[in-house]
Amino acid sequence: MPRGGLQIVQPSEVADAWLKSYAAQFHAHDALSWRAIMSKRPVRTEEAWPQGIELSPFYRGFLQPANLRYAVAAPLTDPILPGYPGALHVYRKAGQGPFTNEQVQALADVAEQIDRLAAEARQSRLSPECAQDDALPVRPAVRQVIFNSRVDTVVDGALAEIDQSVSDQLQHDARHRLQQLSGKLPRSGRLALPDSNGDLWNFHVSSYRQYPALGDGPFAFYCLEPDYCDWQTLRAGDVAADMELARLIPALHFMQQEYPKSPTLSEIARTVHLSPFHFHRRFTQLLGITPKHFMLDCQIFHAKRMLTARERELADIAASCGFAHQSHFTSRFKQAAGLTPTRWRKLAVKNRATMQMAER
Repeated sequence: MPRGGLQIVQPSEVADAWLKSYAAQFHAHDALSWRAIMSKRPVRTEEAWPQGIELSPFYRGFLQPANLRYAVAAPLTDPILPGYPGALHVYRKAGQGPFTNEQVQALADVAEQIDRLAAEARQSRLSPECAQDDALPVRPAVRQVIFNSRVDTVVDGALAEIDQSVSDQLQHDARHRLQQLSGKLPRSGRLALPDSNGDLWNFHVSSYRQYPALGDGPFAFYCLEPDYCDWQTLRAGDVAADMELARLIPALHFMQQEYPKSPTLSEIARTVHLSPFHFHRRFTQLLGITPKHFMLDCQIFHAKRMLTARERELADIAASCGFAHQSHFTSRFKQAAGLTPTRWRKLAVKNRATMQMAER
């Protein structure tokens, strides 16, 4: 999920204590998942902890209390949201012995099926406006960039598909952030970076003083926020292990449906039977984006589609997307996209024409 680190999302019957302890600390020690994700192949516990799994806090605090000893993880390309990889775990007790090569290969085959089914499910959930959308900029296949203390990327090729201007700014911010060992910078937050065209890329940033699963020293995670269509495909059942997170998913869809009315925080929180304060806090913590920013993303997505269609005036677009008036729309659009609606439309039309020429 795009908030930095890892979290358990399946299966639904995971014990609450296991879920919370993993989210609180053990994801930072889960070398098994990270090795599988980075190597793009199944990994056993013996490979993840070559010095002996018994020395790992992941084993002593997470596996051993559950009477588990052996594990294997197979990589998943993007099981929940596009651009965010994961891993499928299978565990065994000590008396059951380690996994054989045949069993590891069988798990890899299952992971490939999960990848295919997840992609098909997301495609089937897209509305027509998203299935045929060409208003949004092309985003990279991997949307999480992780820097170590040397400002090197942990995942190979993570910056390869990112606009050069954004890539340079990410590295500059990471260098500054990772040097702040005194804790002056916040552990997490939102970072908006303009690309070479002036369009904004929004990242959720999480930094850790230590993240042993990836190595020694501090690490900074930069998670490119999912766009409107990515969030549209998310269902509560996709994150069934985390009941609190699953509970928030209907609020996402409510905002996507009611954005023209600009519902208040109280109205949104009421859809999931939470107080506005608790809803805002947990929504932000669990999804990596505030309700306010998510609502604005919904409005801007539809505004961009109307702008590229070039069939409506700015005042009409502003009213249709829930903005009080045209000047309010212009200021909020520039805040979200980095450009005024007029400049953004010219750039989008130009880019579309360039793409059409290239296709010919």
